[in-house]
Amino acid sequence: MSELQDYREKIDRIDTEIVRLFEQRMKVSEAVAQYKIRTGMQVLDAVRESQKIAQVVKKANGEFNKRGIRELFTQIMAISRKKQYQILTANGCGNEDGFAAADSLPMSGKKVVFQGVEGAYSYAAMMEYFGEDITGCHVRTWRDAMEEVAHGDADYAVLPIENSTAGIVADIYDLLMQYELYIVGEQILKVEHVLLGLPKAALKDIRIVCSHPQGLAQCKEYLSEHPSWERKEMENTAGAAKYVSERKDMSWAAIASRQAGKLYGLSVLAENICSNETNETRFIIVSGKALHIKDGKKVSICFELNHESGTLYNMLSHIIYNGLNMTRIESRPIPGKTWEYRFFVDFEGQLKDSPVMNAIRGMRAEANDFRILGNY
Repeated sequence: MSELQDYREKIDRIDTEIVRLFEQRMKVSEAVAQYKIRTGMQVLDAVRESQKIAQVVKKANGEFNKRGIRELFTQIMAISRKKQYQILTANGCGNEDGFAAADSLPMSGKKVVFQGVEGAYSYAAMMEYFGEDITGCHVRTWRDAMEEVAHGDADYAVLPIENSTAGIVADIYDLLMQYELYIVGEQILKVEHVLLGLPKAALKDIRIVCSHPQGLAQCKEYLSEHPSWERKEMENTAGAAKYVSERKDMSWAAIASRQAGKLYGLSVLAENICSNETNETRFIIVSGKALHIKDGKKVSICFELNHESGTLYNMLSHIIYNGLNMTRIESRPIPGKTWEYRFFVDFEGQLKDSPVMNAIRGMRAEANDFRILGNY
């Protein structure tokens, strides 16, 4: 037998013993979970875990082994908590999430608000999602849209949250934290920007191009070919088209949709100007009611954590351990807390699925602040 083979066999024997002891420990953890169910105790006892880790670290020799023992027992305790969360879920303890299930989203006769004016992409997303049997109303800002729904003056708002070229719409993430509203649907809309000018204008006449900042960003490569053009930011793309139409100045052009150009009597001066030919914007539908659609496939959550090593990993481990597929993670600074962030996560599943309930239970218990934004 080679020397290496001898070492490997020794490791195999040790690993077998580690597995036996791990399973023995997990059986005790199950008994602990049953005790906590009877007594109403919380699964996470951060003080006890900190004391326990300090004790076992002292038993290790050398700095390397001490760090290894700390990491090992941190993970063992995290796994133990996950087992306890599963047992609590199986026993129906605290499974209420506050969301009412619905077969479909009520739409007929509802009032829906969007930011901008008719012809805006938000307007197109609204029509694509809801159809004709609604009352559509435009507002000036995204905050105004949130206010309308929060105060009960509208049933839904349609808001852009992400573009495949320009990235997230950060203001929408921030507004979601300021209002107790819920995501109940989403609509992905293909964005096809064109350059619009007055009917008799030509490219040689243009001196100023206006659009929403996202519209300008999505066409930056085209605009870089015309470095002399001044760029003006406006509240939305359709509003830019309307402004050019009303200004009646041949030197002004707008980046907006072809539909906005038709609506406001403008001519297409250039097309296919997006940097990304597959440019798409994802819109969310928000409601004041906590509804989740029974065939919803996406769960959106947000949470805050202590600014400490490993806290984000520990949170995401609940998603991984329960076999859920995370599809997105974003972060936004927390106002008033320097270098601290709020995280937004999407993963696949339904709120009533056991793996989802287990993951949410664990994350809610271990985060400083936790919210379910929607299941849609």
